[in-house]
Amino acid sequence: MNNIVAIVGRPNVGKSTFFNRLIQRREAIVDSVSGVTRDRNYGKSEWNGKEFSVIDTGGYIKGSDDIFEGEIRRQVELAIDEADVIIFVVDVEEGITPMDEEVAKLLRKVTKPILLAVNKVDNAMREKDAYEFYNLGLGEYYTIAGMSGSGTGELLDALADILPEPEEKQEEEALPRFAVVGRPNAGKSSFINALIGEDRYIVTDIAGTTRDAIDTKYNRFGFEFNLVDTAGIRRKAKVKEDLEFYSVMRSVRAIEHSDICILMIDATRGFEGQDQSIFWLAEKNRKGVVILVNKWDLVEKDTMSTRDYENRIREELQPFSDVPILFVSALTKQRLLKALETSVHVFENRKQRIATSKLNDLMLPIIENYPPPALKGKYVKIKFCMQLPTPTPQFVFFCNLPQYVKEPYKRYIENKLRENFDFSGVPIDIYFRQK
Repeated sequence: MNNIVAIVGRPNVGKSTFFNRLIQRREAIVDSVSGVTRDRNYGKSEWNGKEFSVIDTGGYIKGSDDIFEGEIRRQVELAIDEADVIIFVVDVEEGITPMDEEVAKLLRKVTKPILLAVNKVDNAMREKDAYEFYNLGLGEYYTIAGMSGSGTGELLDALADILPEPEEKQEEEALPRFAVVGRPNAGKSSFINALIGEDRYIVTDIAGTTRDAIDTKYNRFGFEFNLVDTAGIRRKAKVKEDLEFYSVMRSVRAIEHSDICILMIDATRGFEGQDQSIFWLAEKNRKGVVILVNKWDLVEKDTMSTRDYENRIREELQPFSDVPILFVSALTKQRLLKALETSVHVFENRKQRIATSKLNDLMLPIIENYPPPALKGKYVKIKFCMQLPTPTPQFVFFCNLPQYVKEPYKRYIENKLRENFDFSGVPIDIYFRQK
């Protein structure tokens, strides 16, 4: 189970620098996505064998001081609700400010583990200045210098001690997991209720598998899978739904622990920033994706046809636009089973293996007819290709000068693979390596 670690604090204390330090410093880092939601930072990290997702709640205060404080308060409340561990960053240069005290007041009421990080401590003098942070009433603190990285090791050791031991994968986990994700009010619950309400195929309900997301074992088309409802995660009256980040933070866990993401968007609102954030989060985590445009029954068809609507979405998804898009209505139950069938199909695409001989017979003539462009008078010769034995589709092409193969040619190869094999809804990785 991946734990979520949230970095909180007022602006300009160095949260983002510290975040970048966590994400880039170690070779063990899995993934880092900057700007997943506008200037929201999300990444995965590992320390002492414990994996965790890091979320930097910084970077979105705008307006006057009052709005300023209100926004920070809401971010901290959100982190308290959704994260497993909270790192509270303060700035030794400025000492304790009224805003730090506000944040500390919220954190003192919490039962979750809180680590206090005093940033910008880069000399002995500042070590002494850090004593005053005992006054925040949060116990021990860790002195760090986000810029140089000193002190972050001790902080991370403490974090790793708090995080639970990685669980052994249980046999039950073997069932594929389809997570229904999307912004609030897109119709996730209605979709799941429509499927479950009239179906007698349900075997069990397991609550709290991803904290409060609900897993439902589902059996259809002779295919068994877990349907994960992220909509079931509790709504706190305190946290305003207008926080861009809210549904993304909720979706992080569900996406990381799924095989296929069924992204529901509201037809009446279009494919908005938040929907796109969730889509790219799924893509970065290499999950299969199916997009369902819900509430299609409410759209006036003369103003916009399905084709126009679909084309607009595909433009936003470039370069990964080979994704199934279905127009559904959870209310009238229109095309819901088709949506599940498509999700099962994407799952099959994601685990398909292509025989090496078949791949070479097909791809080598294509490459010969259109080789990579020569660079500095040197020609790239691609001799052999194969699919790697990885959980998601990855292909390696062996050649003499891999460093000369640029992004546009990789995309060309990917498009050719997609034309000849069905990888609809699945991200593909392509590597060029020295023969």
